[in-house]
Amino acid sequence: MIKYIPLSLVLIFCFIFGGIMFKSMTPPKCQTLLQDDNIFVLTGDTRRIPYAEKKLETLKYGNLYVIGAGANVIPNISHVKIESLSKSTYQNALAIKKIVNKNELNRIVVVTTEDHMNRALYLLRQELPNTDIIACPATLTGMPTAERVQRWAIEYVKYIVTLCGIKES
Repeated sequence: MIKYIPLSLVLIFCFIFGGIMFKSMTPPKCQTLLQDDNIFVLTGDTRRIPYAEKKLETLKYGNLYVIGAGANVIPNISHVKIESLSKSTYQNALAIKKIVNKNELNRIVVVTTEDHMNRALYLLRQELPNTDIIACPATLTGMPTAERVQRWAIEYVKYIVTLCGIKES
């Protein structure tokens, strides 16, 4: 006799398995940077901007673009450009697209926290299919485990919503 598995258990299993896959898809570390790379850091977490500034210091000819609300707290440095109007990851992607097209960039580096990277990359690749997008995740080290798990879960749900076509999530 075959027993039926309740649909709720199947959905819970799929959600948990998908979450594991979501986390495993995240690039574990920053990929190799070129000396003339343009770094785009998405605001929203206090780790992102200092991490991006450290990456910029390793480049001879690179530029740093700080994208999003809260970007106006950055000191005026010659190789730092600020866009502070966009207020969501999708709006960040549109702002980056404008800059990339205006400056005819073929390659960009994206800095955001590791939990946010998959959704940011997905949206950017939708807007910039012909641009080489290099992931450079800032880690969530030093954060309590419960808070880190909560952040990953929220970003996973936002990623699912984005895949369903709702970009402003």
